[in-house]
Amino acid sequence: MAGQKWTSNNMPDQSGKVVVVTGANSGLGYETSLALVQKGAHVVLACRNMEKGETAVAQIRQQVPPASLELTTLDLADLASIRQFAAEFQANHDRLDVLINNAGIMAIPYRQTADGFEMQFGVNHLGHFALTGQLIDLIMQTDESRVVTVSSNLHKQGKIDFDNLNSEQDYSKWGAYNNSKLANLLFTYELQRRLAAAGSKTISAAAHPGYSATNLQQGNSSWLQNMVLGLANKIMAQSAAMGALPTLYAATMPDVPGGDYYGPGGRGEMRGHPVKVQSNGASHDEATAVKLWQVSEELTGVTYLDSK
Repeated sequence: MAGQKWTSNNMPDQSGKVVVVTGANSGLGYETSLALVQKGAHVVLACRNMEKGETAVAQIRQQVPPASLELTTLDLADLASIRQFAAEFQANHDRLDVLINNAGIMAIPYRQTADGFEMQFGVNHLGHFALTGQLIDLIMQTDESRVVTVSSNLHKQGKIDFDNLNSEQDYSKWGAYNNSKLANLLFTYELQRRLAAAGSKTISAAAHPGYSATNLQQGNSSWLQNMVLGLANKIMAQSAAMGALPTLYAATMPDVPGGDYYGPGGRGEMRGHPVKVQSNGASHDEATAVKLWQVSEELTGVTYLDSK
């Protein structure tokens, strides 16, 4: 069981395991990757910005000289990039033990992906939906494999409006973010149901970092908002290393069953060591999850694990 004092030191040995971490060049993704290589995993850093990715690789190798790392290009805002990443990965690897759907965009002005989706919904949900679908066969062929998707406590303020999935009406940058994080959980739970129905031992789990100091909070607002957020990060937020612990627990611990959700154990799940937490009722709405899955397949052109 997750305890109040669990840290990455408590992770079991990861030698021989291959792990893909999206958005691995900074923040939660960087700390997740660092902790995994410290335990012997081969980590594939799937990053949009290669320059930042190279910096991350150099920083990790400085701390862990024997680190087994691989840097690859992945732009979750472009379905063509996702297809290319998946094809190249499968050509070069015969296993994928853990896919960590970590990358995220938070509260940005309205923009669209290369395929015309609202950016936050497109990257945070659809990009990871498509990536998972194109890697799922390899994942399911790997013993004791997992898909871990990073959500947020702000999913509790989200809603899935199938008439406005791309936020073309009354765009709210925070509303779109919250909606995408609810979509992450609907996807996690529906993926688990479909894996179980297929008789697969692969599990799907989710995590959230609480209030962690990362690059997500800054850079997309006014100078005043950025100043306030920066101050809040220093005073209230926990470190990105602490924020990565729920993801690491979900990705590595043997007592994690499919469909579990982990977050910080402190007050309001804002900070603290990882524990099992509960998502809201909307995230467990199976009818909404099935419809979102079907719509996601239609939008991305990626079809997998059809329900019986």
